[in-house]
Amino acid sequence: MRKYEVMFIVKPLEEEATNAVITKFENLINNNGGQVEKIDRWGKKRLAYIVKDFTEGFYCLTTFTAVPATILELDRIMKITEDILKFMIIKVDE
Repeated sequence: MRKYEVMFIVKPLEEEATNAVITKFENLINNNGGQVEKIDRWGKKRLAYIVKDFTEGFYCLTTFTAVPATILELDRIMKITEDILKFMIIKVDE
């Protein structure tokens, strides 16, 4: 298993809806052979430029370990989730 980080920006929603989106991806990682180590909720911040007609978003950084197949599924689901404005998955060097 390798160590990864995913930074994603959730479009500005109610707090409950934002927490539901974050929990959805936490469960996705755990159910596909990964293990979430840490979730940092940075909060609502202003974007540097307009993304999908939004000027601000809720930033979240998740650190986890997973197999490469988990990353493919996470990438696929994040691309089709309308509540995600932007995301980036990186492998952390050991």
